[in-house]
Amino acid sequence: MTDQLTVGVLGTGIMGAAMARNLVRAGHSVRAWNRTRAKAEPLAADGAHIADTPAGAVQGADVVLTMLYDGPAALEVMREAAPALRSGAAWVQSTTAGIDAIADLAAFADEHGLVFYDAPVLGTRQPAEAGRLTVLAAGPVDGRAVVEPVFDAVGARTLWTGDDGAAGSATRLKLVANSWVLAATAATGEVLALSQALDVDPQNFFDLIADGPLDMGYLKAKAGLVLDGRLSPAQFAVATAAKDARLIVEAGRRNGVRLDVAAATAERMERAAAQGHGEEDMAAAYFASFDEKPVD
Repeated sequence: MTDQLTVGVLGTGIMGAAMARNLVRAGHSVRAWNRTRAKAEPLAADGAHIADTPAGAVQGADVVLTMLYDGPAALEVMREAAPALRSGAAWVQSTTAGIDAIADLAAFADEHGLVFYDAPVLGTRQPAEAGRLTVLAAGPVDGRAVVEPVFDAVGARTLWTGDDGAAGSATRLKLVANSWVLAATAATGEVLALSQALDVDPQNFFDLIADGPLDMGYLKAKAGLVLDGRLSPAQFAVATAAKDARLIVEAGRRNGVRLDVAAATAERMERAAAQGHGEEDMAAAYFASFDEKPVD
């Protein structure tokens, strides 16, 4: 193989666009597609080819990378791409798809002769744009030389969780990680809401826990987005966080675990989305503590 790969990127939202851009910067040939073409078109200025269809994006691709809303969306788009898929190409599936969907996606890969890599990523807009994501990956050892340059372009670290992508070990780890991220985000919003209700300066709370075991850089970062009114553009959107929380709850239920915090977090995210905050950063779940947006 050559140093340069042809990579078809399907899905150019917050994460997919940043990944496609970093693949171009790393010297790879990128063909990008998004159902809303306007979200993909800015990548042309970076050197990516913008395809009109999923099939156009994967034509001749060594690697296909999917970063779509959920598992069913990834399967639907791959079915549209199917006529142009090259047998033997690697499929890097980075959508947070959920455990059940991974089996369907892996089955599609097997039917079309694709080498399947379960490869969700950990990180939000800023690390994605900087190429500093953490890639959680599972897939056959023999094909890793093809996909590792892709992982190196989009991430700072790759954590291999297994050699069978269909088993979904990377997705399972991603759900565990996201359960913590979402719980911390919801708790941050509640701390700020309670502080307002009790007329407590949030900075006093931050000072109280500073440099102790309860202190978290993540807490201060997410709280800052709310306090400074910097919820757009989203690092990770409320609507997507709600979807991920539901996947986590379902994964627990199917495996005999009741996840009350994740269920409550899903409800908070959905309530915030219904209030009009769906495209804002998930820290905007703060507003779910109020019937209406509080007056500053």
